[in-house]
Amino acid sequence: MHADVVGAGVFGLAAATELVERGVSVTLYERNADLGGNASWLAGGMLAPFCEGESAPASVVARGRGALDWWSRHVPAVIRNGTLVVASPRDGADLDRFAARTQGWERADEAALATLEPDLAGRFRKGLFYAGEGHVDPRAALRALRDGLIRNGAELRFAQPYPPPSPRLRGEGEGRPRLVVDCRGWAARESLAELRGVRGEMLLVRTRELRLSRPVRLLHPRIPLYIVPRADGVFMIGATMVESAEKGGVTARSAIELLSAAFALHPAFGEAEILEMSADVRPAYADNEPRVTERDGRIFVNGAYRHGYLLAPDMAARAAQMASELVD
Repeated sequence: MHADVVGAGVFGLAAATELVERGVSVTLYERNADLGGNASWLAGGMLAPFCEGESAPASVVARGRGALDWWSRHVPAVIRNGTLVVASPRDGADLDRFAARTQGWERADEAALATLEPDLAGRFRKGLFYAGEGHVDPRAALRALRDGLIRNGAELRFAQPYPPPSPRLRGEGEGRPRLVVDCRGWAARESLAELRGVRGEMLLVRTRELRLSRPVRLLHPRIPLYIVPRADGVFMIGATMVESAEKGGVTARSAIELLSAAFALHPAFGEAEILEMSADVRPAYADNEPRVTERDGRIFVNGAYRHGYLLAPDMAARAAQMASELVD
């Protein structure tokens, strides 16, 4: 069996990886000349099913619990240091509400917080520690999946948009079945009219004055903030969730709010060097859960919303299973 996978975001690369590992011949098409140019490139890379349970359905938590193990098998730099959630003393009730809506946490008092993150010592009185979570650098993860596909014999065609939709089973050579797995995200909206756009904005900054060992979420009254450490003193600050399909750059208001919230976490961010400010549109369905669907002979893997890296392994497995059922 051969499959054409369309789109080299996290869903496309994960689906192609899963198909190749099941013995499927894969050609991956990407309209951009290289990785990047999509929402996956700008993600936080948090593998945090329990924290996501604060606002996501229980199914997202359940489907995301295997993500850490899947990514650890495919990417060398998965970090399993958990997630820390903190709030200022005046927002302590928000911390209690967050705890009531999630699982997998343990309470962290001021001393425990100082042990977990010494550079935050004395800044917060209490928090929640989710030891069973982790994170990955999204750009390193995408590169690792791409390189793994090449090693395993997949054909990658960058700077090559895919042709228009075609029948489910197309003759190729001696009649071998060929499937199309469409992972184009927001670009697939002409075929998935029910998709809506959710704009996300993020910043990359560098500071040598602060070290963090894990993602830290600050419960902030105006904007939900998370800060994810990367290598070489770089931190990703994100991310807004605006009900809009406008691409464009980061707005001044969002930049101010993100930086102000980061400064509230630690003053070192006030002197940080801004490396990048980026925005893109995340595709989402009405219930904010991604779906694997088949329409007119094409398998669509879409609707990542804010759960792309967390649910990519589950979505890839579902797409591969649907592909095998269509061929059978």
